[in-house]
Amino acid sequence: MSERAKNALGLGVVGRDAFIFGTIVAIGLIEAVVVARYPGAMPLWMPYEFSWGVYLACAVTVACYVSGIHRIPSSARPSALRKTAFFIGVGLIYVSMQTWLDYAAQHMFFIHRFQHLLLHHTGPFLIALSNPGDMIWRGLPGPIREIFGHRLLRKITDILQQPVFASFLFVALIYLWPIPSVHFWAMLDPWLYTVMNWSVTLDGILFWALILDPRPKPLARLSYGARLISVAAVMFPQMLLGAIVAFAERDIYPVYDICGRILPMTGLQDQTYAGLILWVPSSMMSVVAAIFILNFIRIHEEAVAERSDAKIFNA
Repeated sequence: MSERAKNALGLGVVGRDAFIFGTIVAIGLIEAVVVARYPGAMPLWMPYEFSWGVYLACAVTVACYVSGIHRIPSSARPSALRKTAFFIGVGLIYVSMQTWLDYAAQHMFFIHRFQHLLLHHTGPFLIALSNPGDMIWRGLPGPIREIFGHRLLRKITDILQQPVFASFLFVALIYLWPIPSVHFWAMLDPWLYTVMNWSVTLDGILFWALILDPRPKPLARLSYGARLISVAAVMFPQMLLGAIVAFAERDIYPVYDICGRILPMTGLQDQTYAGLILWVPSSMMSVVAAIFILNFIRIHEEAVAERSDAKIFNA
């Protein structure tokens, strides 16, 4: 290919990226203005408070994923199930923070715990299960790829995904934000509220990506056995915390009385439902993860057996 053709191709790619991201920003501007001017008139699927961070993170991630898919051979593209898991996972994160679910989560403790179930567990779990890293990386514009590929950022990621520390951090965040005094200020301080939601989301993505990598070690960071230990290690502390909250004999989260509950129930009832969400579905995600890990082991062992049979047959 001539140098002129290469330059033309490069300009085409740059122009396409500029158009895509320009469109994303334009849509965001329209949405931000509409929400700011008519906040109370927005339907439930629109933001109560528009967040550029959440909007751009979700929209750009989806755009890069779709772009990356079109930059690889059709034979290497993800299956329909993997693509569906990715879009649902990103959608759950977006819905949790950019619809009126976020407003409800600020006024009912059990809805808040449901929101964090989506942000820390279900959404990141589905994204990790879709294994989208290669597609997103291919779809990133060159300058952004250089930023994410920086040695310092890779070092930070390595630390956050160190097996023992990753499991500890996953549980630590589950315990940190429901501490009554911490939770009180997190629900009243907009900046701290944002930090809370972003921290559990990013941690969930990093943790489940570590656990649900279908490849064996050393291609993956953890062996299959170590992953089973990790999901068991994070399950029991969640069950304990859920039981403590569910069976508390007094309302330990009075901040929702200050914010004003939007459903007709007492603080203890609200707290009981929240504890059950912490206890049952959150911990059950570890069971689901273990099932997938066992399936990864089965697939890997079958592949090894097939390669061994092929060597014997061709010997």
